[in-house]
Amino acid sequence: MNYTRATLIQALTNYTTTFEDEKPFAADFLKLLEHDRAFYRDHLPGHITGSAWIIDAARQSVLLTHHAKLDKWLQPGGHADGDENVSGVALREAEEETGLKNFKLLQQGIFDLDIHTIPARKDFPEHLHYDIRFIFEADPNEELVITDESQDLKWVPLNQLSEYTSNISIQRMLQKVLG
Repeated sequence: MNYTRATLIQALTNYTTTFEDEKPFAADFLKLLEHDRAFYRDHLPGHITGSAWIIDAARQSVLLTHHAKLDKWLQPGGHADGDENVSGVALREAEEETGLKNFKLLQQGIFDLDIHTIPARKDFPEHLHYDIRFIFEADPNEELVITDESQDLKWVPLNQLSEYTSNISIQRMLQKVLG
């Protein structure tokens, strides 16, 4: 789906989830979207980001990046930088952070929502990422390219995911895939 601010607002208004920790997020996103600069990284206290939950065709593994700045295993994603097409942002970030080019969007709508704190750095204060996640499929046999944004990239078997991260939102996305 090629999102605009209006279609994103509609998608968030209609978004439902069975996960209690995720339920309050849609209303918070809608409030953020009242601000003109919600898609820009300099908008504080937070801004929109887009992420890609990337699984293999067999639904056995997920592709994670060991984020260089945060030193955590996470799904690829990043700043919208003014781009209101958040599914396009998620795809762009997936391509840039993994080197892969052949992705299949598995669900037209939003896969997951999360709001999380990003710690302060010397040049920027602590702030929130309002992260909209989309689910993609990719081929684990394609060559991965580690960029300066990552310490590592790895296809992690779903049954071993807890060995890499205990992040609540990642565990929630896992549960969504497992059904």
